[in-house]
Amino acid sequence: MAKIRGYKVIGTCSKGKEDVSKNLGCDELIVLDEVPGTSYEDYESQDIVAKVMEATDGKGCKAVIDGIGKSTVDISINSLAHRGIFISFGNASGAVPAFPVLRLIGKSAYVTRPKLLDYTTTREELVWRAGEIFGWLKEGKLNVSVDTTFPLDQAAEGHLYLEAGKSKGKVLYEI
Repeated sequence: MAKIRGYKVIGTCSKGKEDVSKNLGCDELIVLDEVPGTSYEDYESQDIVAKVMEATDGKGCKAVIDGIGKSTVDISINSLAHRGIFISFGNASGAVPAFPVLRLIGKSAYVTRPKLLDYTTTREELVWRAGEIFGWLKEGKLNVSVDTTFPLDQAAEGHLYLEAGKSKGKVLYEI
C-alpha cells in the first residue's frame, strides 16, 4: 500500500521467506538469518539500522511500521529520520516496553500505537477505506498472497501454524 502511495519501501524477511518477499514490491529487502530451529527472523544477524541508513543516504525513514514489537523497537526507533514516526501495531515478539519520551528528542520523532477501529469509526469511513483497497485489488495494484486455508473447525491448528512463523502469506479460515 505504501508503494501505491509513492513511498520508498524497505522491508525485512528471513532467508526462508526471501522467495515470497522478493515479489512484494520492496525497493530494498534486508534478508535476515533465522533463529536456529525456527523460521523467525534473527534481527541481530544483520545491522538493520546501518542498511536502512545506507538505503536512505543517511537520512533514515520517514515512517517505520513495526508489527514485531519487543525485538525490533530499538531498530525501528534508531532507523527513523528527523521528524519520523514510529508506528507500533503488533506484538509478535512481545509488547513494546515503556520507554522515556525523551528518547525521541534527538530526531524530534513521533510514536503512535494505532488500532483499526479508530480508523473506521463510522460505516461511511469503513466503506470508503474498504472501497479503496478493493479498488487497488481490482486494478491489480495490490496483490494478496494466500499461503493456506484451514477449515474453521481446525482454527487451533491454523493459529499454531501462524505462531510457528510458517506462513508465507495470508492464512484463511473456511466457513
